[in-house]
Amino acid sequence: MNTKNLVVLSLLAGIGVVLHTVMPAFLTIKPDMMLAMMFLGIILIPEIKSVMLLSIVTGGLSALTTGFPGGQLPNIIDKPITALIFFGLFLALKQYRNSIISVGVLTAIGTLVSGSLFLGAAHFIVGLPSSFAVLFAAGVLPAIALNTIVMVILYPVAISIAKRTKSSSSIVISK
Repeated sequence: MNTKNLVVLSLLAGIGVVLHTVMPAFLTIKPDMMLAMMFLGIILIPEIKSVMLLSIVTGGLSALTTGFPGGQLPNIIDKPITALIFFGLFLALKQYRNSIISVGVLTAIGTLVSGSLFLGAAHFIVGLPSSFAVLFAAGVLPAIALNTIVMVILYPVAISIAKRTKSSSSIVISK
């Protein structure tokens, strides 16, 4: 893993923590905007070392900025599992992975997986302050919409920047 990749991943994690911090909570759960940055990092640098590093950092930062009562451990559990699932799906869609549509769909699926894992882990570890369905509707569904919109906007910009700067040989550039 080279320094340029670490800088890119650090910037994405930093942007994600700012988005996660300023996002308002609905019924004690806030849409996790940090996921979009994690997914963008996985798409730009699809290496297992980078995916695991980014997921662990994202989980830790999410845990530090969560507004959910007892949500620290569920965030730490959820992010690496979600990252591996997203990475696997991304690799499986080899011929379609540079399409804006597939990136949007992958983001929606990844956010759905993350929200379900988070709420499931929170339910078993600390209990939920409301029903699973209410929290899913209040936090996960808005996060799916927001993260997909953010990814559809940021992905072409990130690819354009990567092409212009040729910042790393491991960054995937669409053809």
